[in-house]
Amino acid sequence: MKKILSLLLIIILFSCSSNAQKKNTKQQYQITKTEAEWRNLLSPEQYYVLRESGTERAFSHPYNDHKTSGIYVCAACKTPLYLSKYKYDSGSGWPSFDRAVSKNVETDVDYEIGYARTELKCNTCGGHLGHSFDDGPSETTGLRHCINGTALQFIPKKTKEN
Repeated sequence: MKKILSLLLIIILFSCSSNAQKKNTKQQYQITKTEAEWRNLLSPEQYYVLRESGTERAFSHPYNDHKTSGIYVCAACKTPLYLSKYKYDSGSGWPSFDRAVSKNVETDVDYEIGYARTELKCNTCGGHLGHSFDDGPSETTGLRHCINGTALQFIPKKTKEN
C-alpha cells in the first residue's frame, strides 16, 4: 500500500508542472515573413540573432566601439531603435544604450538560461535584439540595453555635406 501511495504522489508531483510562464499566443507584428523569406533577406548571423534569439560573441561587432552620430535601426525591417546619443560604453562587449526609441522596442521574458531575463525585441518585426539589465548609468535611466550589433544597421546623422 505504501508503494502505491508513494508512486501516486510522485505521479501527481510530476504532472503538476505548470506551463503558466510559457506563452501560448504568438505576438502579431506589423511585418511578418516566412522563415524562408527571413533566411533570404538576412545574413546567416543576422538570422541566428534576430530570428533564433542567438547572441554574437562579446567584443566581436564594430558597433561596440562605434561613436558616430546617427540612429541604429533594426537590420531586418529598418525600424528606428536607438539614438547614438544614448549609447555608452558598458564594458560588456556589446553595444549598450540607456533607452530605446519610444514604443519601437518591446520587452518579453526570456527563460533560455534557466532564469528570467528581460528580452528586447523589435516591435515591428519581432526580431530579437538583446536583453535589458538594471545596471546602466544611474545618472540617466539606470538601464543597460545590451544589444547584438548584428541586429542593427547604422544610419549616420545627416550633415550639411550630405
